[in-house]
Amino acid sequence: MTELWQLDAVDLARLIRTGRTSATEATKSVLARIDAINPTVNAIVRRLDDEALAAARAADEAQARGDALGPLHGVPVTTKVNTDQKGHPTDNGVEQFRDLIAQEDAPLVKNFRAAGAIIVGRTNTPAFSMRLFTENALHGNTINPRDKRHTAGGSSGGAGSATASGFGPIHHGNDIAGSVRYPAYCNGVVGLRPTPGRIPSNNPSAYGGRAIGGQLMAVQGPLTRSVRDARLGLAVLAAPDRTDPRWVDVPLEGPPTPRPIKVALMAEPPGSPVHPALSQAARTAAKYLEQAGYAVEEVSPPDFHEAAMLWNKICGTDVLVSLAPNVHKYADEPAKRSLEGWQSVAPALDLPGYIQALADRDWLLRRWLNFLADYPIVLMPSSNALPHLVGADASIEGKTLVMTTNPQQIAIPLLGLPSLQVPVGHAGRLRAGVQLVAARYREDLVLAAGEVIEAAEGPYAPVDPG
Repeated sequence: MTELWQLDAVDLARLIRTGRTSATEATKSVLARIDAINPTVNAIVRRLDDEALAAARAADEAQARGDALGPLHGVPVTTKVNTDQKGHPTDNGVEQFRDLIAQEDAPLVKNFRAAGAIIVGRTNTPAFSMRLFTENALHGNTINPRDKRHTAGGSSGGAGSATASGFGPIHHGNDIAGSVRYPAYCNGVVGLRPTPGRIPSNNPSAYGGRAIGGQLMAVQGPLTRSVRDARLGLAVLAAPDRTDPRWVDVPLEGPPTPRPIKVALMAEPPGSPVHPALSQAARTAAKYLEQAGYAVEEVSPPDFHEAAMLWNKICGTDVLVSLAPNVHKYADEPAKRSLEGWQSVAPALDLPGYIQALADRDWLLRRWLNFLADYPIVLMPSSNALPHLVGADASIEGKTLVMTTNPQQIAIPLLGLPSLQVPVGHAGRLRAGVQLVAARYREDLVLAAGEVIEAAEGPYAPVDPG
């Protein structure tokens, strides 16, 4: 028999709503799974058992009274330790911030609660959430349950590992350089990067404003084991919050797109050689879409490599000017070595160079939006390489390799576009995967295409560590 922790959010919410199980039973099932597996994978670094069980009992009492139920009523979820949750540290993987207790929930935490979700734990991130590898001196290393030799990804590696391990169906992550999509890829699950402004994003504990890269590119998003859960997670997390000046009230479903919907296939993204399993994953996904009536053409969007390089120029400058001093002061040694590699690959620009990079982004985005008017979906491999070995970015050479083999993780944030990571195919215990990209606020297009691919691939079940 299927256990409650194995279900996705849509099925679990339905069972709870119809009285076939309860929020308390669902929460206990997930907590038992965490008891069994988390000591091995270290995905959840702050357990919230008592708080979660109290919330679950309150949810059951509310249902017994006949209160209105939210779309995630009784469904266990997690949040990431770089996001404010009242009464808990926003430590961001940094030892010196372990006592930085949030006094207020971030908007996405409020939205989870308003939807009836039960928060069972907080997931790991690298120091300052600035690596594609999830380890830090405060919480330790998070393990990829598919293969412990390979990274669980970052910076939402704890969320990715938790999703694959069955620690609840929906897990919060954030993404400015692949931090939702790359962990989803590494752990063989679904990851949605929404359009900036779609999901309100604001840490009440934060002092001062965000650098321009964060304003233009940073998002919050769900990691799940089904595309329909990603759709549900988006709907829940996108609820209004006026504390984020970027939040935009845009319908989740866009206007009808002329049929057949044209898909641009880029099976061999530039930047580095593409692993055969990944180029094959893109071609396989293209076949699935063609069989469903999409019109697929092998054509590359404009200046893809240049988009990735522009991310390095803008965000590299942001990091080296604003974040680097704190990294040197507070971060662990692996984070410092990663930063040194970053500085070697993408040195900070001077002011004229920075201004020109922002102007180049504007020009490139116009060209991409024109391209997406003709090809509403772009399909590409999730990465050019299989998930890297643990600690591969701890040298300048390794950091260079990590950055050059993941152009799709940074080109899409540079442009501020939504994208969806979906597993396709296998490489041993690892999953290969593809990324679907659409125009701004057209998450509906990538979700619909992702559902086609998922239906052909079969369900993405939780895995035991291997």
